[in-house]
Amino acid sequence: MDIRFHNLGPEKWKADVLLAPVTEDGDILHDNPELDKVAPWLAIAPARRDFTAKKGESAVLYGHPALAVPRIFLIGLGRRTDFTLDTLRLAIAGAVRRCRALGLKSILLPEPLITRLPGSAERLLEECVFAAETALYTGALFKKKDAEAPADPECLVVGFNAQTDAGQQAVRRGQSAAEALRLARELANTPANLLAPAGMADRAQALAAENGFACSVLNEDDLRAEGMGAHLAVGQGSAHPPRLVVLEYAPEGHADEAPVVLVGKGITFDSGGISLKPAAKMHQMKSDMTGSATVLAAVAAAAREALPRRVIGLLAMAENLPGGSATRPGDVVRALSGDTVEITNTDAEGRLVLCDALAYAQKHWQPAAVVDIATLTGACAVALGDEIAGLFSTDDVLAERISASGKACGEYFWRLPLWAPYAEKLKSGIADICHTGPREGGAINAAIFLKHFVADGVRWAHLDIAGTDWMEEKKNPLCPAGATAFGARTLLELLRGGVR
Repeated sequence: MDIRFHNLGPEKWKADVLLAPVTEDGDILHDNPELDKVAPWLAIAPARRDFTAKKGESAVLYGHPALAVPRIFLIGLGRRTDFTLDTLRLAIAGAVRRCRALGLKSILLPEPLITRLPGSAERLLEECVFAAETALYTGALFKKKDAEAPADPECLVVGFNAQTDAGQQAVRRGQSAAEALRLARELANTPANLLAPAGMADRAQALAAENGFACSVLNEDDLRAEGMGAHLAVGQGSAHPPRLVVLEYAPEGHADEAPVVLVGKGITFDSGGISLKPAAKMHQMKSDMTGSATVLAAVAAAAREALPRRVIGLLAMAENLPGGSATRPGDVVRALSGDTVEITNTDAEGRLVLCDALAYAQKHWQPAAVVDIATLTGACAVALGDEIAGLFSTDDVLAERISASGKACGEYFWRLPLWAPYAEKLKSGIADICHTGPREGGAINAAIFLKHFVADGVRWAHLDIAGTDWMEEKKNPLCPAGATAFGARTLLELLRGGVR
């Protein structure tokens, strides 16, 4: 949707419908005088008195069609004491979907009503715009267009009482966050036959050119020259060779500062390799590159928003397939760190591309912090379910900032321990380290393996999003079935706040 600003107060607002999110504590008109100004007919509308504003309740009230705002969409948020941003996002998204179904072309978000809700005025506005934009994403990337399906609304009008730079900046942040999420979802939803490692590299280079950041690509020969044997081992069974995509956003005045390094697992399809996965739900493994998709989306958004922070993004891309040249269980490879790694299960491939990418980050930069994100272990999904991701970190402050960043935008993390004694379970009789441990504590074992490749003193966090990256069926108006791109907003929020 196009976004427009109406800055001259309610008397000058104009749109097909006004969205009015309200709590049930108090009178709708008395607590929100702007509604009386934009739609004085509400005072005598019988349907208004039937609306109680309970959570999940909504009502479309109609005035004369010739009015500047002929419809008011009342959206119930429940009791004020129970209000959360999650409630607001879902309510706005549901209302926007309803507006699309009604064929409405323009939707008005009234800033004076929204900012009366509990919380930061700018955050409330940002989340409303984010939800409105995100609600229109369908995930139907390759379907023929349904001629009878209602078209998306053409514009989102944000109404202010007066010109406000802070409010308009909040709107743009919400729009940018929605764009980042959409990009990450589209990448993760794209089938592997249409997005191999080289294709992901091409997409990254195109985005870099569009948004003003640098992008270089290491092919299989470059990886071999670097000594990235763990990364190469994952992709050697596929006809599509691996890639390491290196993104750099360094705004003027920040080119020499220590960067935040984001590392994304990018397995464009994961069959399990020789340790073949069961057939059921294997089609979902096209999204095993969600980590890299969220990193690319976050770096592109950082450049688009001109954030004052140097950022490096590493996309560790490969396709994990069985074949005559595929890695076998029991093989030993040499990682970039110089360590030899015994591979006991080729379906634990993500930690292999990540360990080399983590070593690459420390070899080429002195990072302010390193954050990797990956659909890494089914064990994390078993432990935390499909709404909370795992968080591991060597730094308490970094962990808290990630957790707070996620909470602000509706992505939740639970910190799990880097339990040092479990390193004993990764000992190998023939190599420096074994890349898997026992089934029990699988998410922790994987994190302990990655930590082995992070030098002492480096601030590092690992985000395991294996349980949260895919929605089996549509559960809410913010996400259709398919890839969720969980983590994209958290990374962007982290970059916006800086890493101290």
